[in-house]
Amino acid sequence: MSFKNISLIYIFLLLFGQVSGQTKSSKSFYPGKTWNDNMGKPIQAHGGGVMYYNRVYYWYGENKDTVTSNQNTGFKGISCYSSKDLYHWKNEGIVLNPVKSDSKHDLYPGNIVERPKVLYNEKNKQFVMWMHVDQQGYKYARQGVAISKNPTGPFEYINSVRPNGFESRDMTIFKDDDEKAYAIYSSENNKTLHLSLLTDDYLEHSATYKRIMIDMSREAPAIFKSRGKYFLITSYCTGWSPNPALYAIADSMMGNWKEIENPCKGEGAETTFGAQSTFVLPIEGRNESFIFMADKWNPKNLSDSRYIWLPIQFNGNKLHIKWVEEWSLDFFKRFNW
Repeated sequence: MSFKNISLIYIFLLLFGQVSGQTKSSKSFYPGKTWNDNMGKPIQAHGGGVMYYNRVYYWYGENKDTVTSNQNTGFKGISCYSSKDLYHWKNEGIVLNPVKSDSKHDLYPGNIVERPKVLYNEKNKQFVMWMHVDQQGYKYARQGVAISKNPTGPFEYINSVRPNGFESRDMTIFKDDDEKAYAIYSSENNKTLHLSLLTDDYLEHSATYKRIMIDMSREAPAIFKSRGKYFLITSYCTGWSPNPALYAIADSMMGNWKEIENPCKGEGAETTFGAQSTFVLPIEGRNESFIFMADKWNPKNLSDSRYIWLPIQFNGNKLHIKWVEEWSLDFFKRFNW
């Protein structure tokens, strides 16, 4: 083989590596590219969230492996991946499995289980997972809860509820600095968001809740706290099609939420860069450093849906999320919020 041919092959491999996304040696994020786990397989953690515990990050999400169409969205399990650096992820397997033997069970494969989020409860020393549980047609509209003694499961499913009697679809959960936990979810036929205080064990909803972003048809909530302020990023309700994000800000969880603007800036901002919000990840040990996590859904092949991770920037209390083809955690060193 000639030197010329070897050079061409080398260039091809370099280009292919860039197109295919992260590799075992990557120390960068490549938004929208294929992201493989330690087994060399695409990460299956859609609609997910990340929990930090004992110096390890745990990424939970919907397993869509082999799900090729948005007409086939049945439950295949909740996946878990672990990482110490956020670039490389170990596949910890399915931590919440379908219940195939009971067609009336919430976790029956024909049902829908979406947007799992996990918190650690210091009081009970257990991990609590909340998720949107539904049936085909999305009329069931409930939240399911499961528990485990280990971050990698297995999780034991408890039950599902309509919080305070209201519908619940797209959702997330949030633990504040005082260890109080909250659920934020689309309700009232997805017209209005509800914010509900969980009980101290995180296993139930208390009677304390608030209606926010009333009649604004928002979903896909992602919430975080920075410098004493609370920020909530949401998506408009347009099914699988991407749309403009919107963020709101409040001085307290149960306070008044003020809608601001689309935090995304630049080309692609009007469609959230072709994606939909799912979580905001605080970086441990890096002051005021947050990653915006979103799903770039592929409705014709859901198993090939990609992930958009982008750094959040601040201008005072204003959020800015800009497209970056490649970036690393060193990005945050440039700023002193």
